Amino acid sequence: MLESAQIKKILDELTAYSRNQNYRGYNKHDGLNSPILKLILGWSKWARIVAVQAVMRFPLNMRPLIFTRKTYNPKGLALFSMGCMQRYSVEKRPQHLDEAEKLLRLLQDIHSPGEWSGIAWGYHYPWQDPGFYATTNTPNAVVTCFVCESFLEAYRITQKETYLEIVKGAIDFFLNDLTVLKDEGDEMCLGYMPIPMTMRVMDVSILIGTVIAQYVALSNSEQNKQALGQTAERLVRYVINQQTDAGAWFYTDPPGDSYIRHDNYHTGFILDAIWRYMQATRNFEWQACYDIGLAFYAENHFMADGAPRWMSDTDYPFDIHGAAQGTITFARHQEEYPGLALKIATWAVDNMYRGGGRFAYQKHRYYTKSFTLLRWCNGWMFRALSCLQYHQAPTDPPKPL
Repeated sequence: MLESAQIKKILDELTAYSRNQNYRGYNKHDGLNSPILKLILGWSKWARIVAVQAVMRFPLNMRPLIFTRKTYNPKGLALFSMGCMQRYSVEKRPQHLDEAEKLLRLLQDIHSPGEWSGIAWGYHYPWQDPGFYATTNTPNAVVTCFVCESFLEAYRITQKETYLEIVKGAIDFFLNDLTVLKDEGDEMCLGYMPIPMTMRVMDVSILIGTVIAQYVALSNSEQNKQALGQTAERLVRYVINQQTDAGAWFYTDPPGDSYIRHDNYHTGFILDAIWRYMQATRNFEWQACYDIGLAFYAENHFMADGAPRWMSDTDYPFDIHGAAQGTITFARHQEEYPGLALKIATWAVDNMYRGGGRFAYQKHRYYTKSFTLLRWCNGWMFRALSCLQYHQAPTDPPKPL
């Protein structure tokens, strides 16, 4: 099993490698950042899907061969920033907080351009999905939520009001620019991006609701606090109400809108969001939903040795993102699930760490994609190992994150 000294060493190596890349890297869906593929296949929906899927699924990293450029990924920068802040909380070394705030300044510089109601972030590549086409830098609710989480954590540590104001700007974007897909009674569902779309992606609304709830809890301003709190509750309740009897969530509502069923890391996203919502509001009415969801996640998404299953009914590929997410979720539950987070993290290091600050992408049944996607691999494992370090450190009182 991983020892604390080994965790610290790998975290240092991840920092050194990623900083040396200037936190720029390749991304899972960035095929259309290739000028070659954009020229040949960038002219229609299905041609673009072929380009994106071909690059994503090829066993080797073809991106350098087709001149795909490395870019910033705002979600990745947020993950590195949060990891640095957790290291600062444990080790009390000022350089960790300095690095986190440097990344936050970079995030402020690279927000999505355009006439939006507030600040938002998106991916630095065009992205064609069966349900939508997003041009480069199109604001993205999930990306913006992760960025907000980094600014919320920075506010908790530094008490700098600027960080909280940035989150307020993102909330303005969420509530004014995203498509409202459901607004009935005590439920609300928002769209993934501010473009025409009908797909209800399950983690979107709960991530937004959790960001709003944390802002309400931290803000000293009484303006619209009650209304924002009610909106947050409706967004979270919508997702809670979609939980299956077994404790799972489908990726979309209705389930048939996506081939993804009960996948690994989106399940973790939802559980983490419920946890943060309950901690922020001190409202634990959904504790039972959380507990059964956590049990489903533990029992159905990880192999006996800690390997992360792709979906609840599918083993391969073992994806580094799933290992990272499992480590993050179960790190705070070491009493209820003793050793599980450490087992998952140990599997990731033993099977996917390539040394020198690089984690591999995916392990398939007969081969492994050993290349590194900076956000998907390093960003997530940096966040995961710093989270494990944080929750293993002695503490009084107990840590909520």
